[in-house]
Amino acid sequence: MIGLLQRVASARVEIDGEMVGAIGRGLLVLVCAERGDDEASAGRLLDRLLSYRVFPDAMGKMNLSLRDVSGGLLLVPQFTLAADTGSGNRPSFTPAAPPEEGRRLFAFMVSLAADRHAATASGLFGADMQVSLTNDGPVTFWLRVPPAAV
Repeated sequence: MIGLLQRVASARVEIDGEMVGAIGRGLLVLVCAERGDDEASAGRLLDRLLSYRVFPDAMGKMNLSLRDVSGGLLLVPQFTLAADTGSGNRPSFTPAAPPEEGRRLFAFMVSLAADRHAATASGLFGADMQVSLTNDGPVTFWLRVPPAAV
C-alpha cells in the first residue's frame, strides 16, 4: 500500500460539485493498493499514518502525530501512485491492484480509519474527484508498506 501524505491546513473532495469529504488541520492522504496488498498491508499503512510525526511541537520540530494534534484524516483513492514510469512516455499501471481489489482495500482502510480515528473523511473509489487543499509547510511524504507477495 502506498500513501502520499500532505500536511494541510484544510482539504476537501468534491464529486460533481458536491462536497463528499472535508477536514481542517490534518493529513490529506492519496492511497493506492498494489498487487499483493491485503488487509494487513492496509492496517500497517494506517497505523503509520496515524502515528507519523509531521506536526510541529512547541519548539517547531516535527514531533507530533495526527493523533497527538487530533487532526483530520482525508483519504483519497489514487491508483496512479503505483504507476511504472521507468520508460516511455506513457505510464504502466500493472503494479496497481486490479480495480475491484483496490476498491475493496480502500473501503477496508476507510472503515478501519473511521474506527480508529474519529475525524476521518474520504473520497470515492473510481469517481472523478476534485481535490482542494491548503498545504501546510508544504510537508509531503511518500509512505509505502510493501505487498506481502507479488
